[in-house]
Formats: sequence, C-alpha cells, structure tokens
Amino acid sequence: MTGKGGDADLPRPASGDARKTTGEELPATGGVRVVPLEGIPLVRPGDDITALVLEAVARAGTRLADGDVLVLAQKMVSKAEGRLVDLRAVEPSPRAARLARQVAQDPRLVEVILSESRAVVRAEPGVLITETNLGFVCANAGVDRSNVASDDEVVALLPVDPDGSAAALRASFGSATGADVGVVISDSHGRPWREGVTGVALGSAGVEPILDLRGRADLFGRELRATTVGNLDEIAAAASLCMGQADEAVPAVLLRGIARREAGGRGAGELQRDVRRDLFR
Repeated sequence: MTGKGGDADLPRPASGDARKTTGEELPATGGVRVVPLEGIPLVRPGDDITALVLEAVARAGTRLADGDVLVLAQKMVSKAEGRLVDLRAVEPSPRAARLARQVAQDPRLVEVILSESRAVVRAEPGVLITETNLGFVCANAGVDRSNVASDDEVVALLPVDPDGSAAALRASFGSATGADVGVVISDSHGRPWREGVTGVALGSAGVEPILDLRGRADLFGRELRATTVGNLDEIAAAASLCMGQADEAVPAVLLRGIARREAGGRGAGELQRDVRRDLFR
C-alpha cells in the first residue's frame, strides 16, 4: 500500500467563513468535475478536517452543493484521529521477530502490522500481505510511513472504523454548510495480477457502494446478468488522479456531477467480498 499524506507543509489558512466563495462558481453541469482541494496544511492529531477542507473549497472558488462527493485521503483522516505509532515504543514479539526475518522488515513494524491483522495471507522477502482487522487484504495491513512525518520512526495505521469516520465527517459538512454531500475515504492498494497501485475506498457515507446493473440492457438489447460496479472504488480512483502518490500535497478532492445514489446506511464495507465467495484464497 502506498499512503497519501497529501498535506502541504504550509501555514494554516486564515480563519473565516469557508462557505463563502472567493471566485466564480464551478459549473454544476456538463459532466463530472474533479477538483483538487489544494493548500491544506499537514494534519495533526485533533485537527478539524471539516474546517480545513471547507477553507480549501472556498479557495477553489466554490461552495459545497447537494450531490457533491468529497474524497479524503486515508492518511489525512488517520492523522486527525491520532492513529499514529512511534516504533521506538514497540517491543516486537517472538512471532514478529521470526516473521520479520522471513520478510526482511523491521521487527517493530511487523509487530504493528500483526496487531492490525487477523491473518497473514502471504509472506515473502520484501512482501507481507495480510487481511486486516477490517477485512481488507493489502500490503502491511495498511501500516505506512510515507507522508506521515519527517521522522521515519512514526507510522500511520488505518482508521479504526472508516465508515464511521466518513459518516461523522458527512454530518459535520452538512451541519457546517447545509449541503447534502457524500464522503469517501480513500487509500491506494495494489491488486492481484495487476501492476501498480490505484485508489480504493476504505470508508464512505452517503454514496451507494455498489451499482447493480443486472437486468439492464446493453447497446444491443442483451440483458446484463452479472454486472455490478464498484462505485466507491471508481470514485476513489478518479480522485486519486488529483491526489497523486508522492509529494503532490492534495489530500482532498471534490467530485461534482456524479449521479450520486443514497447509500441507505451502507458504507465501503459492502465492497468486501465474503470469504465464502473468494475463489483465490
């Protein structure tokens, strides 16, 4: 997993009414707009993500509108929630020490990874794939150093409850602006049989996770019998084009023009395939 710290090391923006625009409104029609929300400073534990994002929305010359979707980098949310571990305070267990020798990694890091995992899926030199406590299958249980701090001894963990975090943020944005928006918390994952990482959804609120197209017709009238779309992952991947993977410093993206469907309380957890239907493990 490649984390996106995505926060520019910039001075804190001046306080003010983040709901007011400072420039022309972005058009609400004419296809999907993907707008990077720039200038967000490095997030620290306890920071108000809602305020930081709304100030960035205002800098982009717009305001939140009903139907908008905000995609927030996992690292931004994790840091605000204090999901940070200093490896200097970690004492590796014998199991972690053995596994660390097998995968050629820091035994303290492996200890943290194991604490965030329910199972080890694959362990090879330089590679440790686990099933996290949340059910995601990914490298290092999502534990990551990149874009966390200048000190390599500090790592970030995934949020404890990404769907819950997204729901709380959605409520906060709604309270601050009156707009009915969706929220997606994204991260970058590798995929089996495919090179490179891509944006995926870890948590969400207010956006339908999976679009079921079964029963619809294709261009030639044939009925679709198996097609379902990972809607949240497609949204996360679109936002990832703006977020980047290195020093782009864009931890939040506004998507406008998506035909957003209400999720009915369902979050990104719906994308996790039941192990009984997993043909490859």
